[in-house]
Amino acid sequence: MSKFTSEMVDDYADKLLIGLSKEENDLVLKEFDIIDENMQKIANMEGISNVEAMTHALDDFTYDLREDIANDSIAIEDLLKNCDDYENREISVPKVIE
Repeated sequence: MSKFTSEMVDDYADKLLIGLSKEENDLVLKEFDIIDENMQKIANMEGISNVEAMTHALDDFTYDLREDIANDSIAIEDLLKNCDDYENREISVPKVIE
């Protein structure tokens, strides 16, 4: 029995503004069933609760952080020279949503 329903998939797709055809919805449900099967297999593995979670896929993973050096910023006045329309420090942009 699927934990996801066709209605749930359609609702999520609508929220994401992608919309799905009936065939795409069916495909998503089949993929969720496969994911659920695999998750159940993992959950039922002997001793799985004793396995420590990994923070990285490689055991010998090391990284070096660069030194944090503050640099001078570009003056706001110089940045605003590239704008067609602004007032004080606010840039006017075209309306994109009606």
